[in-house]
Amino acid sequence: MKTTGRNFVIALAAMLLPVTAETLHGQTTEATLHSLLAQPVEPAAASALQMEQYLSHRITPLPSPRSASDWADQEQRLRKHVLDDIAFHGWPGEWVQSAPNFQEAGVIESGNGYRVRKFRYEIVPGFAATALLYEPEKTNGRVPAILNVIGHEPMGNAAEYEQKRCINFAKRGIVALSLGWAGFGELAIKGDDHDDAASLDLVGSNALGFFYLAMRRGLDYLATLPQVDATRLGVTGLSGGGWQTILLSSTDPRVAVAVEVAGFGALPSNITRPADTSEVEEDATDLTQGEDYPFFVAMRAPRPTLLIHNAEDDCCFRAALVKPYIYDQVRPFFKLFGKPDDLGWYESSDPGTHNYQLFNRLQAYRFFQEHFHLPVVPDEIPSSTEVRTPQELAIGVPGGNLTIVGLAKKLAATNTRPAVPSDGAARNAWIAPQREKLKQVIRYTPVSVEDAWRFSNTKRMTIRTLSYRFDLSNGLSASGVWLQAAGATDDAPVTIVLNDKGYAAAGDVVAEHVNRGEQVLALDLLFTGSARPEAPNPAGWELLLATVGDRPLGMEAAQLIGIANWLRANSGGRPVQVETEGIRTAVIAEVAAAIEPAAFSAVTSHHAMTSLSYLLDAPVPYRSAPDLFCLDLYKYFDIDSIVAIAAPTKIKNVE
Repeated sequence: MKTTGRNFVIALAAMLLPVTAETLHGQTTEATLHSLLAQPVEPAAASALQMEQYLSHRITPLPSPRSASDWADQEQRLRKHVLDDIAFHGWPGEWVQSAPNFQEAGVIESGNGYRVRKFRYEIVPGFAATALLYEPEKTNGRVPAILNVIGHEPMGNAAEYEQKRCINFAKRGIVALSLGWAGFGELAIKGDDHDDAASLDLVGSNALGFFYLAMRRGLDYLATLPQVDATRLGVTGLSGGGWQTILLSSTDPRVAVAVEVAGFGALPSNITRPADTSEVEEDATDLTQGEDYPFFVAMRAPRPTLLIHNAEDDCCFRAALVKPYIYDQVRPFFKLFGKPDDLGWYESSDPGTHNYQLFNRLQAYRFFQEHFHLPVVPDEIPSSTEVRTPQELAIGVPGGNLTIVGLAKKLAATNTRPAVPSDGAARNAWIAPQREKLKQVIRYTPVSVEDAWRFSNTKRMTIRTLSYRFDLSNGLSASGVWLQAAGATDDAPVTIVLNDKGYAAAGDVVAEHVNRGEQVLALDLLFTGSARPEAPNPAGWELLLATVGDRPLGMEAAQLIGIANWLRANSGGRPVQVETEGIRTAVIAEVAAAIEPAAFSAVTSHHAMTSLSYLLDAPVPYRSAPDLFCLDLYKYFDIDSIVAIAAPTKIKNVE
């Protein structure tokens, strides 16, 4: 049954049996508590269901425009919003507006009617990437050009299917630019993993901006080539390349034709299959807040767009599971313009796995040729003997080239946070606006405990326990184990114990507080320990929450505040202190105290960070602490300022 209000106090009093003073101290050990704390309150699958239900309320349905001109106006506003408010959030304007900078680094004469030019190009100052340009040896006037963007392909743009496709485009009289991608192929460099892009969020520049600039530079360059018809530009790619295809082609009106392959789904399909999407760039912070990937497809109307998905894709975005959302719902938008068939769909079954192999390539050739008004070449032009090794295609990057982590540090160095005032009056005046700014950054929304459900209990000689699931007002939950020595008094101090690994790993700290006669709540907040929703990919749920506009850090801090308020209300209003272990729970507790200092008397943290710069300097892997890589957090705050805002809560870090 659930426990609220006065019932909680009665329940505790009923469990307190008279014992001698000798039994109060030194009787509880970590080993004694192991079996009690090792049992989860409820299955992770139940938490995952709550998360699915929570996210389902964040699905934004497509609008119903009255006419083609009505939707054209909305398209323009959406493009501006996605680019200005999301992708380029925090990026220097001069970087965003700069012209393409491509430097040729060699040429391969194929002897088969085309050549391959090697390039290094600048994404942002100090960060160079690589590219291969496949160009026909002979052209008659200006010709179409296609930007080929790769996905999470270990071989990068040296992958066999990538080469064959670009060679075939060139043999058909189309200029094809194949971009390397940070983290893959010869750009697989430590510090350039896509997860590292979360560091860009942390320092105040949306990670999406980096990936967007990387691909847009290629389109910019193609548009400048004298042999290219800038009215006939195309984009195509598989998987992560498919994601790039739809995002770039929906937000850049220069893309006349687009062919996406197995690159994205919609929020409804991603909720039920979170394994499909768990990438920092595809689930970029705020990207699907208010609009989702079907919006991006609709923004292509009426420009020709082909969506290719695989019947039994062994990676992601299976055809039958995403088609109702990304094709069926969007086709009426093309119909508004009188061109319903310019949104194409192809379900690949040979093979039906994740691929851009022959049958998918044939569909792409046909679609580009038709809409670029080129003669149709129905079959793939043989090119197997022309596929080159990665070594032959290697370009290399300059010495001292920035990594993504290095870029984050460079951006962080330009951030200036005002010093915490030392004067008491000045500090008091400074705190209130800083607290409001912190609430904005973490998207803080308060929650309260609606139900505290008892799941199990123990009554042993020296200790009493109750296991709880705390159902919160936003539909999500946390879980915890309340513990107290049998002879402790009703007015004993209250301590919440948090541990990055979950309360199952907090037995030593819990035992220490219990043996001092305190009430202890060993608590697992959302995304920690037993309260973590079941997920096939670490950080998958955190990414989905961030992309729809939430901040996991803000949600965790709100849970801690809500449960602390519940504890105080149900234990005579006594102050609540918090003890944490690890960098994640320390920041959560410090942020919670900064938001609502009245909720806590003290926060004591073990093995905490003294500065958020530690996340960059260590560096801390994103998926080990996804909640800490909160957009703008380190741009506006550091640990010292968060602690100052938390006054009068006493905050102490110990090793």
